[in-house]
Amino acid sequence: MVGRILAGTLTLIVLAFAVIVISVVRFDVPREQLVGKYAGGASQFATLPSGASAHIRDEGNPSGPVLVLVHGSNASLHTWEPWVAELGGTYRIVSMDLPGHGLTGRVPGDDYSREAMAAFVIEVMDALGIDRFAIGGNSMGGGVSAMVALENPERVSALLLVNSAGIPVERDANDVPLAFRIASMPVISKAMRYVLPRSVVEEGVRKVFVDQSKVTDEMVARYFDLTLHEGNRDATRIRFAQNAARDEVAFAARLGEISAPTLIIWGDRDGLIPVSAAHEFKTRIPHAELVIYENVGHIPMEEVPEESAADVAAFLAAALAPAAPAAPEASAAGEGEPEAGASEEETGEEEGAE
Repeated sequence: MVGRILAGTLTLIVLAFAVIVISVVRFDVPREQLVGKYAGGASQFATLPSGASAHIRDEGNPSGPVLVLVHGSNASLHTWEPWVAELGGTYRIVSMDLPGHGLTGRVPGDDYSREAMAAFVIEVMDALGIDRFAIGGNSMGGGVSAMVALENPERVSALLLVNSAGIPVERDANDVPLAFRIASMPVISKAMRYVLPRSVVEEGVRKVFVDQSKVTDEMVARYFDLTLHEGNRDATRIRFAQNAARDEVAFAARLGEISAPTLIIWGDRDGLIPVSAAHEFKTRIPHAELVIYENVGHIPMEEVPEESAADVAAFLAAALAPAAPAAPEASAAGEGEPEAGASEEETGEEEGAE
């Protein structure tokens, strides 16, 4: 009798453990299983010279000025859909999944540094035959966009920094999503290769919004699914290790070299990159403009899309407007015209003098 009870209890424990394991163990999902769900509309794939297979969207007004949009860490090009809806009537908008993200996935060489991602953006622009463009980025993508502007000033017509990385900051660890903290731990991060509760992804998404009504089941499902895209979790672990060696102080020191007109926009309740960084960007970048939204978090383009897009439209209209021609200088007396009352003989003598 006792043996049966022990056997039954052990069976229940094994079954419970199996249920727990099944609920948290997640294997990589091949791109082919995700394309039908997340590569709609203007999506296209391009194999770049570096070997990356880039997921790109080229949409909006095909004859308008080009605006390139670069997403943040562990996000995807989908984060820009609200701005595409608001700005696409005027601008040709190019967005992309960065290396190790979205449907682009892991790339040859496993270089996920800011420099490598900036080079990836330029490869995409070259593949599309686009020479000059405005560029904007959120969070990690803001640092990438700033790097593009620094390394390719002749190609960048304007720069948008949206709650951007690139300034050394101190933050409360409790404000950092659990997934980011785990990815920064060399040993534990390897477990995320196979163990990833959906709740961890949802916690990360919710932390970047103040208005929780913006966080839908569909949004959380997309973040979760694309995190499972083959290679993305390995790429995240590698990227965080590479970022740990990054010299953010040296990068911030270069921001004064940016020559493109720059708009900085920020949510004042961003716990991931505090608003103090926005003011530091404005101090460092010559003639930069700054807009701060009250009661908004880390991704204003999704939390206040209409307001933020309107500010972007107003800024770009001014930044990309053709320069007015310089007014001709008034002619000085005696230069090109004879003074009033001068005779033709006197004029001739002056014109012949050396």
